[in-house]
Parts: sequence; structure tokens; C-alpha cells
Amino acid sequence: MKIWHSFALGLSGITLLLTVSPLAIAGEEILRIGVKENLRPLAFRDKTGQLQGLEIDLAQKIAQALQRKPTQFELIPLQNQDRLPALWQNKVDIVIARMTATPNRLRVVDFSPHYYLDGTGIIIKASLSQEPKNLSQAKIAVLEHSDTIAVVRAQWPTARLVDVASYQAAYELLNTGQVDAFAADNSLLAGWAQEDPEFHHLPLRLSGEPLAVAMPKGLQYENLRQQVKAAIAELWESGWLAERADYWGLPRL
Repeated sequence: MKIWHSFALGLSGITLLLTVSPLAIAGEEILRIGVKENLRPLAFRDKTGQLQGLEIDLAQKIAQALQRKPTQFELIPLQNQDRLPALWQNKVDIVIARMTATPNRLRVVDFSPHYYLDGTGIIIKASLSQEPKNLSQAKIAVLEHSDTIAVVRAQWPTARLVDVASYQAAYELLNTGQVDAFAADNSLLAGWAQEDPEFHHLPLRLSGEPLAVAMPKGLQYENLRQQVKAAIAELWESGWLAERADYWGLPRL
């Protein structure tokens, strides 16, 4: 009987470990947050090499909500292709790196409520007319094979779309006047306009793409997920997220 009692207690302990987040069990553990480092104004390095931006501010707020001191969380820069693998391979605990919550991704990771509603926008040379209606006959660069193509076609059916293979290619075409505009996510275009006074970011959002915190699935991470979701909800309710989006020059349309 004593042997069975000890065995039952052992099983109980195993069950606890499987259903409670490791972060909740060990409050002193380092919280590892995957972020971007080259995407102004969401997350970028300033002149001193320090990470700055809306997503960096948010990472710090979430760390505070999870009762982490500055020495108890780590920001880990990730490339786009590494964001999901980093979660699956337990290299990070959460990801705040310009990740859109999509149905396909929801099959493999969980998401918080969105912290910024991104979407397709337009950037032009500052010297051109800033009336969106004038784009109906314009040459607009778009990333080849992107969802942006259908969005722009629906808005300006008679515009001439110019496929480009990269953001750099679009930048060069726009900068040299070979296209009139470039259509891409507002979070990207806001940074272009901040860095180059020759560009003007039009106040448009032609689609809705919710950026959210990505988190691992599994019962052992339930506590972590609930804490992150509660933190995002509180930051919306307090107005903090809207204020920081304005501070970083991200359009809220």
C-alpha cells in the first residue's frame, strides 16, 4: 500500500509538470523572446546598437507582466524563416517578430490577440501627387507572387503593376522614378518614410493583417499563453498599445 501511495504521488507530480508552464514553475527562468532587428519601426537597432521599436517595447511589457526583471528575459533576433522553427525547437518561449496570425499558422502555434493591425499600404515619392485616386493610371511595384497583387488590383484595376523580386528592388525602382509607387505592408513602409524624406507614406490600409505574439501549443504552455493574452488585453484597454503605435509612427486607420 505504501509503495502504491508513493507511486501515485509520483504520477501526480508528473501530471503537474505536464500541465503547468515551466515559466510558471520556475519564476527565475530566463524568458526568451524572439524578435526582429532590422525592421523599423517595429524592431530595429539604433545608432548605439540598442534594439528599439514597438515590438521591443511590447516584449519588455510582456516580460514585466510575467514578473521578469530586466536580467530575467532575453531578446533573440530571428530571421523570418527562423521564427516558427525557433518555437518548435524550444530556442525561444514566444515570438514577437512581425508575425501575422493566419489560419495555417494557427494549426501549429497559438497566437495572442493582435497588438497591431497591419495591412497593405502605399508609398510614393514625396514630389508626386498624394491623392490616392491618381494611382489609377500609375505604375505600382508589388512583390511577385504576393497577396498584395490582388489587393492592389481590386483598388486600382487600371494601374500597371510591376513585379519585383525583393524590397530592395522596389526601393531602387521607386527611388529612380521607374515606378510611381510601391505597395507593401504599412509596418514596412512606415520605416521607409521615416528613414528617407524623399518618400511619402499615404494614409491608407487596403487590407487587414493582425500582428500577434506567437506561442507554442501544448498543455504545458497553457499558463504562459493565458498570461500573455491577458497582458495584451490589458495593454489595449489602458491605451498603451495605441499610444506606442503613434509614438513609433505606425498608422492606425
